[in-house]
Amino acid sequence: MVKYLLKKSYRLKDLKEIKFNDLWGDHGVFTTMWIYGAPPKILFFKDHINNLVKSTKSYSIVKPTIKSDILRLIKDNVNLTKKYNHLLRIALNKNTLSISLRKRIKPKLNFNLKLVNLKRQKPEFKNLKYKQILKHLSKMDNSSSDIGLCSNNKIFETGTSNLIFIKDGSVYSPKSKFYKGITYKFFKSKVKKVINKDIFVKSLKEFDEIILIGSGKGVASVKTVDQIKWKRKSLKFYNILFKHYNLAINNCPKYK
Repeated sequence: MVKYLLKKSYRLKDLKEIKFNDLWGDHGVFTTMWIYGAPPKILFFKDHINNLVKSTKSYSIVKPTIKSDILRLIKDNVNLTKKYNHLLRIALNKNTLSISLRKRIKPKLNFNLKLVNLKRQKPEFKNLKYKQILKHLSKMDNSSSDIGLCSNNKIFETGTSNLIFIKDGSVYSPKSKFYKGITYKFFKSKVKKVINKDIFVKSLKEFDEIILIGSGKGVASVKTVDQIKWKRKSLKFYNILFKHYNLAINNCPKYK
């Protein structure tokens, strides 16, 4: 069960606080950001907020002040003197804006990926249709495992993160039908060339590394995929990405 440091909901039209609702399963969108340190920093903050506001338009969540409302509620709920290592989640539907903080779990190096036949609805958006995914994740140790979402014998992403695949020094990413997260876009800007192609489950044994990237996991190397007897052959590219990620962490401005 998730333990929250903070969980609040507000009526969108006037920002009056109401009973907390995580909004999972609703018609709406969300973003998850890593908040860390004291005074706190929020990694890729502007990118997350701008992308969330852009997504609200696609889900007919219309309010002229929606960006300033989100910023105000974050400011009201973030303690500038507290040391954080948490995931800050903002979720919205047409009527409600919810904000929550939960502890961030650092991924381990003995990470296992479990393949499941499951695909997100409208995967190009960070939408709230996550209940089936959450059912799987609630039964797992999220520090050492995640689910790989597969459909039509292809793998697209995990329950929490994007995926990239390394073979003979080349970087591969699924071709389409997955959400391109903020952390994914950051790493893509650091890699000279990413080859977009359909990643078939039966081809996974060909890859030297499978890497998760996202706000919650940061950058995590998969050690095993037990169902297909895949084992990590290298940490070379993971170490390169980890250096880029640490630079972003260290250069991130303090939240004001």
